Amino acid sequence: MGIVAGLDSSSAFTRIVVCDTETGAVLRQGYAPHPQPVGEPDGASPHETDPQAWLLSLGEAAGGGILEGVQAIGVSAQQHGLLPLDPQGALVRPALVGNDKRGQVAAADLTEALGGRHAWAEAVGSVPHSAQPVAKLAWLARTEPEAARRVAVLMSPHDWLVWQLLGRPARRTTDRGGASGTGYWSAASGAWRPDLVELALGHRALLPEVLGPADAAGTTPEGLLISAGTGETMAAALGLGLGPGDAVVSLGASGSVMAVHHEALSEPGGLITSLADATGMHLPVVNTSNAVRALRGTAELLGTDLEGLSELALKSTPGAHGLVLLPYLEGERTPNLPHSAGTLSGLRRDSMKPEHLARAAFEGMLCGLVDALDVLRSRGVEIRRVFLLGAAAELPAVQAAAPGLFGTQIVVPAPADYAALGAARQAAWALGVAQGTLAPHTPPVWPAPAAQVFEPGEEFAAWQGVRQQYVATREQIHPGAF
Repeated sequence: MGIVAGLDSSSAFTRIVVCDTETGAVLRQGYAPHPQPVGEPDGASPHETDPQAWLLSLGEAAGGGILEGVQAIGVSAQQHGLLPLDPQGALVRPALVGNDKRGQVAAADLTEALGGRHAWAEAVGSVPHSAQPVAKLAWLARTEPEAARRVAVLMSPHDWLVWQLLGRPARRTTDRGGASGTGYWSAASGAWRPDLVELALGHRALLPEVLGPADAAGTTPEGLLISAGTGETMAAALGLGLGPGDAVVSLGASGSVMAVHHEALSEPGGLITSLADATGMHLPVVNTSNAVRALRGTAELLGTDLEGLSELALKSTPGAHGLVLLPYLEGERTPNLPHSAGTLSGLRRDSMKPEHLARAAFEGMLCGLVDALDVLRSRGVEIRRVFLLGAAAELPAVQAAAPGLFGTQIVVPAPADYAALGAARQAAWALGVAQGTLAPHTPPVWPAPAAQVFEPGEEFAAWQGVRQQYVATREQIHPGAF
């Protein structure tokens, strides 16, 4: 029996799970919030941060002997962060993190500079947006040109943490998953695009070596093996045990749909973001601007909360008496309608009741996500089951409608630290390969997480009618949106 640890450094905290290499059983856990920057209120998410806070949080989470007996560590970290370093490896300025939206104009200018959305989709499988490191580089070159000129090395949060754990060696590494979120690595070719770094920053910079899924980044002075690490999305997919045929629908204020696929996918309009996973496969992602925010807005309108909205919705019937909500409250990315607004259609005297509006909100949110999933299906991605993630996945109204609207089995995993578990599974994989007990193309088999499973039932035909009603309304109000 071996023991490994998975470390997840999110935007707000560090979690550590220590697992048995054979069974994946969690033996110990640690947690610590990142120290708040001076002057920042609790819970703030600044656009930039001193990454030393991540190390302080890691040290606190690992206290009390949690890592005793551990043979290998995997690192998962927040995505879309950028650490611009000088030739000696010192930060040129604080790290820029994923929620920074200051690069919106720079992202739009970058898109045009290469020839438009199609050109970027062809080059790296995604179109620049403000969160991506490539847009952050362009913003930096525009607003802090002296700092930009000093940038010699580029790293992401998980790259930097791995590098720190290894004692800051000359060799700097990353993995396919982390690289695929930068905007200057192509999941299709598996290669960096230094010309895109130059386009954004004004000059080229050193980029980390991209490791294979089961490769080790190195060994610490204490003899701990450190695996390649990856971004949080890829680590969570590994922790959930996703494989071909699986899709994940994430229910946040906005939404995302991703699926495991055998090849990189792009879409000329940029609807698909082509990410790589942590196993050698691919994770095409489609994002929506609106998900749970449509539920919260409706709940506020009706003077209730999400649980109350769910109870109301279940008093109605599929189709909400003809009410259809197009939930484009913040514009929409999928379909590409950035300046649109939400629409409530089908109002009649007998449909103007709170329960029907509540039902329409749930159906509209889910149908918007089915639209996103259909973008992947239209590109040949097979979907046999859908994992629903996020607190809203626990709502009875979501669980009642999702199987029929998505047309497939729905899995709602029990809450767990899936990114940290995925990092631990990666560590076990790299350790097994190093010891000669595991193959480099097959991760260790750990039991599937505890979950609720829902199947399309006898009302499947009715739910598909709801879906058709939604599509007809969307096409009427936004003809040719797809």
